[in-house]
Amino acid sequence: MHVRYRLELIIERMALQRACSVLEAAGLTGYTVLPAIAGYGGGNHWNRDSDLSASGNMLLVISIGTEARINAALGHLESLLGSHIGVLNVSEVRVLRPDRF
Repeated sequence: MHVRYRLELIIERMALQRACSVLEAAGLTGYTVLPAIAGYGGGNHWNRDSDLSASGNMLLVISIGTEARINAALGHLESLLGSHIGVLNVSEVRVLRPDRF
């Protein structure tokens, strides 16, 4: 197994294209986008089915890559989160096929 880094970004749908462009520009070779169904944060619960605010339109973006590529994306993503609702975390993971990441 080989060490790589997993970036998880929860972001508003309106910022998705910018976030994906950042990942691609950083050299990350892939990502997956999933709908965020419900959540809790800032003292508030939200649910995609009943919330008409931006929180009802949240997406989860997952990408795995080398430390250098993840770090190349972080500054730009931090700037993006300055003007949009979102949460970003990075964790160490182990992958079987390192050449794919």
